[in-house]
Parts: sequence; structure tokens; C-alpha cells
Amino acid sequence: MPKMLNDIKWSTQQRLQHIELMAYYTGIITRSDLARAFAISDAAATKDLKLYTELAPDNLNYRHSVFGFVPSDNFRPQFSELTPAEVLSIIAANLAATGSPYDNQPLYNIPTEPLPLPLRLPKHAVLAQILRAIKQSRKLAASYHSLSDRESPQKRVIEPHALVNTGLRWHLRAYNEETYDFRDFVLSRFTAAQMLPETAESSAQYDDDWSEIVTLQLSPHPEISAQKRARLLIDYQNENGLIEVPVRRALIGYLLQHLAVDTTADHRMNPNAHQLIVLNRDEIEPFASWAFA
Repeated sequence: MPKMLNDIKWSTQQRLQHIELMAYYTGIITRSDLARAFAISDAAATKDLKLYTELAPDNLNYRHSVFGFVPSDNFRPQFSELTPAEVLSIIAANLAATGSPYDNQPLYNIPTEPLPLPLRLPKHAVLAQILRAIKQSRKLAASYHSLSDRESPQKRVIEPHALVNTGLRWHLRAYNEETYDFRDFVLSRFTAAQMLPETAESSAQYDDDWSEIVTLQLSPHPEISAQKRARLLIDYQNENGLIEVPVRRALIGYLLQHLAVDTTADHRMNPNAHQLIVLNRDEIEPFASWAFA
């Protein structure tokens, strides 16, 4: 296999990697999926799928009912480690594949350095079941560690419909059958998950806090000097003192945290650390009371 991989063009390897990612994490890869992701013809996509099955004959099984390939029980990635960190980055950036033939050398010779945040992610197999349930609109049986549970982990049946990246950690938006409502689950607290054959009865269209968009109105902290206020507004490409951010109601609290907004009614937080305040507090607070001091 290693010798054969060296003979395969990089662009082809990227498509083979995409086949693996889609098959393992979403549970299915079709010819049209591959053709759409890389803007290639159906014939070219068929050729790539055939090549993949030749290189990794035990990884995929063709299923007529879905007109595509599904991962086998013996699936082993050949073109990528398929780590949760890799996969979630690809999904968040809406990319077809990850990696490059340039190793660690900057493609544009412009160094960049991300913050070394600790990883807070589930195991490969757990993430795969979660993503399959989202993609295929199925129910998910899971073991979840909640900070409020006396016994952990707790067994739950949920109906997931979206992922949320807060900048610090990943959340899963899902309907919780036990509490009869939609809520957020921290992705790293799932210790086990299994997609169920039952179709999910709830979806994003029934999640009002997810579907409804509100406008968060922010302004520089009143304790900041006029000069600093003006410079701060430049950061947000705004000069009239009002910063408006459309956001899903379900994500208001995370956005306030990410922007380090002073959420106290009397603006008593340190303005050097919390440079913005909320102007439409009465409208916003009911949807994110936990984020308000």
C-alpha cells in the first residue's frame, strides 16, 4: 500500500481521503457526493470509488438501498488519521479534505500560530455515530456526563440536528427525549454513542431557539475613554457606536462569552477585560439568562 500511495497524484489522494471521511463519519459516500465536493464528473467519481475499493477492499460495502457505499465493521482509514480535530475543522471550514503536500511549510510563506487550546473532543467512534445521526436524521442513544447529574454517565436518547463551535469547545444541538426540549450537549462529555434505526421525530425546524434569529446590539463600555471607544469601534468597522450582530437565539450566550461582553445591569465589570456592553438586554436575556451577571 505505501508504495502504491506514492504513485497516486495528490489531488487523487485528497478525493480518496474525502471518501474515507464521508463513509466513516457520516455513514455513506455516494458518487454524487464525491462529484459535487470536487466538481468532477460522475464518471471520474466512479473511477475514484473503484480505485478506493481496490486499495482498501475491506473498508466499504455497496448498499443498493442508498445507492452508495457504507463503512464495513472492519473499516481502517488509509489516507488520513481522521482524528476528530481534523474532521471537525474540515466540516467547520466546509472543505472537501485536509492536509497538503507542503507538510508544515506555509503555502504562502506567511507563518500563522493558533492558540494552544486543550482539545475537548470525543473519541473517533463516538463522533462518527453522532455525525451519522445528524446526517441521516436518526435518533441517538448516548452515554453523557452532565455536570448536574448525580450519577454519571447518564443514558440518554436524543435527536441531534447541528454542531456548534463556540471557539473554545464543540456542542451538539439536539432534542432531549427525557426533558422534552431542545438543548446543548458538550461534545467531549459523550463517552459512548450509537445511532438508532428509528428516524428522528424532531428537527431544526421545530427548534425555535435555533431557527429564530435576533440582533444582538452592543456598544463600547461607558467607562472606556472616548479615544479608546473610537478605536474599538474601528475593530468592528463601525463609527456610530452601535454594533449589531445577527445571531441564533440558542447561541446568544456563547457569543456574549466569546466577545467578553459585560453582561451586568450596571456595567460594573472591568472595562479593560470587558470592553463591550449589551444595549438590548431586556430582549436578549430571556434566551441566555445563564450568561448574564
